[in-house]
Amino acid sequence: MAPYEDPTRPIEQRVSDLISRMTPAEKAGLMCHAPVAARPDGGLAEESAGPLPTAPTTHAVRDLHLRCLALMAPVAAGPLARWHNRLQDLAAGSRLGIPVLVSSDPRHSANENPLTSVPSGGCSRWPEPLGFGAIGDEELVREFARVIRAEYAAVGIRLAIHPMADLASEPRWCRAAGTFGADPDVVGRLAGAYVEGLQGARLGPGSVAGMVKHWPGAGPQAGGEDAHFARGKDQVYPAGLFELHREQFRPSLRAGAAAVMPYYGRPVGVPGLGEVGFAFDREVVAGLLRRDEGYDGVVCTDFGLLTAAVLPDGSLWPARAWGVEHLDRAGRALLLLDAGVDQLGGEWCPEVITDLLAAGRVSEARIDESVRRVLTVLFRLGLFDDPYVDEERAVATVGRADFAAAGAAAQRRAMTLLSNDSGLLPLASGIRLYVEGIDPGLAAGHATVVGRPEDADAALVRIAAPYEPRKGLPEAFFHQGRLDLPDRQREHLCALAATVPTVIDVFLDRPAVIPELAGCAAALVADFGAGDDAVLDVVFGHARPEGRLPFELPRSMAAVEAHPEDLPGGTADPVFPLGHAADTHAWHPRAAGPGNG
Repeated sequence: MAPYEDPTRPIEQRVSDLISRMTPAEKAGLMCHAPVAARPDGGLAEESAGPLPTAPTTHAVRDLHLRCLALMAPVAAGPLARWHNRLQDLAAGSRLGIPVLVSSDPRHSANENPLTSVPSGGCSRWPEPLGFGAIGDEELVREFARVIRAEYAAVGIRLAIHPMADLASEPRWCRAAGTFGADPDVVGRLAGAYVEGLQGARLGPGSVAGMVKHWPGAGPQAGGEDAHFARGKDQVYPAGLFELHREQFRPSLRAGAAAVMPYYGRPVGVPGLGEVGFAFDREVVAGLLRRDEGYDGVVCTDFGLLTAAVLPDGSLWPARAWGVEHLDRAGRALLLLDAGVDQLGGEWCPEVITDLLAAGRVSEARIDESVRRVLTVLFRLGLFDDPYVDEERAVATVGRADFAAAGAAAQRRAMTLLSNDSGLLPLASGIRLYVEGIDPGLAAGHATVVGRPEDADAALVRIAAPYEPRKGLPEAFFHQGRLDLPDRQREHLCALAATVPTVIDVFLDRPAVIPELAGCAAALVADFGAGDDAVLDVVFGHARPEGRLPFELPRSMAAVEAHPEDLPGGTADPVFPLGHAADTHAWHPRAAGPGNG
């Protein structure tokens, strides 16, 4: 038995021994964090099947020596456990038997953007992180993260590419749903609680490692455009609040986050920082993060800083190398390594690193720094001692009834009553109800569903927050642009409200400019990822909405456009301010009667 294989030895000794045995190619493989797919039957996927390219799994593990793989596929628990064990078998057959660390974007919420989340694959369903920001309960966040830990670990996912500790200060930013909102008194502490729930008191065999993102704070995107795309490459700080955004990461770092991911954006006008993507700037990684915060964990870039992606329609999605677009892949990689980055997210090109080493442009000692950090995580998670999972246990754990019940309860708690001046809510059971955007069959369990507003005692409508659809992949996946309703939709909803008392529930994946609805609806409710059953339970009084707005709802697009992108809240005369909620203390079911239809 080699020293690195001996579980009785200290991890530091095991890591050092293994590094001494590794070739440059094996080391470089650990410095790429590539996306992979899995077949529905649990087989290894060798071709891309989704909207984004993925690495051919066998080639990546066997030939390129990759050992950190981000799973992009929504596979059910049994086949996913089978896939994971096959993957570990493949790795075990290599010269040194280094196991694979499987990672994933979020799988437990309502977001359907494949670039920022993964369909559940049977995991319990919870509100978006915004919903936890609305509730503001640290222990609930820990409970949620412990459920993620249980469900992920059961199928072999041992690194969560979350949480987001970003402050959603710019109302138009399309990534708000993945944050805990815009309240600086809430966001950082909930992100820290999330890391605690994932990892436990100390990273170990029972943990799922957390990768907190997007250092030192995405959110203040110029004009609200996202840095996944060239038009949104700039982050701006007209209110001078760079430090407020950075501060949100400290609770996660204190909790021992195993990894940190910088964002794509390039800061504009921040003293001491270059106008290049955060990961390329030595002051951002080696300075602010490692020197000032004392962080010595893994730093992994956001995906696709080196290599352009060829999409299924043949179009090219450029690498997000903002500020250094003129450099080739080797030049970009060299900047990243000099900045203090350990892993190239979304890449499977270890030859770029070995070529830099062979040319003398980077030292093997510098490569060993990053390899040591990555291997330390693998050892601490216990992957070298037992990387396998039990398929039966995976099936029994993922989507477990108590996990599902807790997620359903959180969906209801997170809902936020915005207005109820008429006192219409809770609706009385058995009334005649007209519905739009909600399952009539489910509604029939609470009321008599009618087909015309004129025949109803009340109407219940579910809508999504407005956005401007963008053409072409991958930008079509992101909800960006204006926050106000299209004229036709606004006129329809106001006309409906003039016909019958109308309750409108808005799914807020980012703020909405809806002053007309606040004026015409009998009651206005917000959800942050909730099923129709949850919405019906709340509006009929069987569950109390406990949320408070995790961001404000501006009065106009003019107010949004005049607002500093880095300032949380503070638009002119908002319809509903940050932290708003109408009173729900007397919330309870109401029976139908002479005054209730």
